[in-house]
Amino acid sequence: MAKIKVLLVEDSDVAINIYEKMLNSSPHIEVIGKAKNGKEGLDLVFQLNPDVICTDLQMPEMDGLEFTKQIMAHYPTPILVLSNSVQKSDVDNIYEVMKAGAVDVMGKPQTALSGDSESMQKELVVKIRVLATKKVTAIPLT
Repeated sequence: MAKIKVLLVEDSDVAINIYEKMLNSSPHIEVIGKAKNGKEGLDLVFQLNPDVICTDLQMPEMDGLEFTKQIMAHYPTPILVLSNSVQKSDVDNIYEVMKAGAVDVMGKPQTALSGDSESMQKELVVKIRVLATKKVTAIPLT
């Protein structure tokens, strides 16, 4: 069975390394690319053709919301927004990214890996495996 190809778009080196380790721990998932912002992410999507994209919201040059809009308009791919800005209280941000086409959101752990990294890893792997089964359709830019 082919591995699920994941692209990580995140401006924090620490976070991207943690996500990569978590995802690569699964025999079903392979991180095929990493980008520091939405602009780099767009270039990589066209080159790598990922099955699922994980993106942060707050990034330089092109943020996660604009990146999600561009992907969904030009290259519809299931997107998981992994960000401090999508905690349960961030209703507006969650609404905006879901409207833009993100399939799911997941808050970053509030404390730097509060010893709960195993449950976060399980949740992340499950979300990626579920998202890989989703078909998404283009959402034209307005």
